[in-house]
Formats: sequence, structure tokens, C-alpha cells
Amino acid sequence: MSKSMSKAAASRIQSATAKSNGGAVPKGGFASRAQSAANSRPPNGPSTTGGTSGGGRGNNPPKGK
Repeated sequence: MSKSMSKAAASRIQSATAKSNGGAVPKGGFASRAQSAANSRPPNGPSTTGGTSGGGRGNNPPKGK
């Protein structure tokens, strides 16, 4: 079973990595990939264009402004 990476979890991973590497977070490392995963939108997320959700986008309505 796959679970989403939360922004808080990615932040903890990045912080621990930086502490153990003298403040550096290596490019392409696990911490970087975790941060990227936390920032990505779900594939069936709501429309961000303001229009209704189209084919392949699921049935989630767009967020109100």
C-alpha cells in the first residue's frame, strides 16, 4: 500500500538530512525526492483553471476562490 508524503514528513526528513550533513541536502537524495513528492498534486485533484473537471480528472469540483 502506497501512502502520500505529507509536507511535514518531508520537512522532518530534509531537516534530519541537513543536520547529519553539516547543513547540506544532496541533490537527488531521498530528502529531495520526499520534498518533491510532498509538493506534487494528486493525479485526480480538482481543476485549477476555474472550470469544471474534465475527462480523466475525476469528479472533484474546482475550489472556490
